[in-house]
Amino acid sequence: MTAKAIVGRKAGMTQVWSEDNRLLPVTVIEVQPVRVVQVKTVDSHGYNALQVTFGPARKKINKPEQGHFDAAGVEAGRELLELRLDDVSEYEVGQEIALDTFAAGDIVDVTGVSKGKGFTGVMKRHNFAGQRATHGAHLVHRMPGSIGQCATPARVFKGKKMAGHSGNQKTTQQNLTIVKVDAENGAIMVKGAVPGAKNGVVTVRNAAKKKVSA
Repeated sequence: MTAKAIVGRKAGMTQVWSEDNRLLPVTVIEVQPVRVVQVKTVDSHGYNALQVTFGPARKKINKPEQGHFDAAGVEAGRELLELRLDDVSEYEVGQEIALDTFAAGDIVDVTGVSKGKGFTGVMKRHNFAGQRATHGAHLVHRMPGSIGQCATPARVFKGKKMAGHSGNQKTTQQNLTIVKVDAENGAIMVKGAVPGAKNGVVTVRNAAKKKVSA
């Protein structure tokens, strides 16, 4: 179940000392004011969610987008995102989701768009072992080998692991621990790495496979 969530920007990685004098690698997530633009419920949309925006607008807003923000009475932000929550009864349009929604020690899932690596072969993309380098193998060492049959079924099955575009897809890193919540500077420090490149937008929500801390 998803009880709480917030949107931020991946600022980069650093390291901090823990209370037991251990050096911890952490990812700093900058959290700008997150404003609720629309509240979606099961009765109105078939599911519960918050449509939110954050920070200042980074581009010129077109008329439909500006009309959507004006109708809600909310300042236009960087982009619009949805946060799926189990219960949205405590939220209303124009409300800001506070950074103190989370606390140090919480277990969270962080979702972002992974770094794109361009067109890559099967060894890098799918961790193939490659073909042998002896017994007559010539210039095929990094090739995938056979990808299907001839007469039956006379096609390559959908989803076959082949060379192609690697990365640049929505990815979730589960069960990360929040080391520190810096409300003064608007930042959350999460132990370990999170998906995406620097300045990428990430969503932080309570871990789906862990109990929500009280």
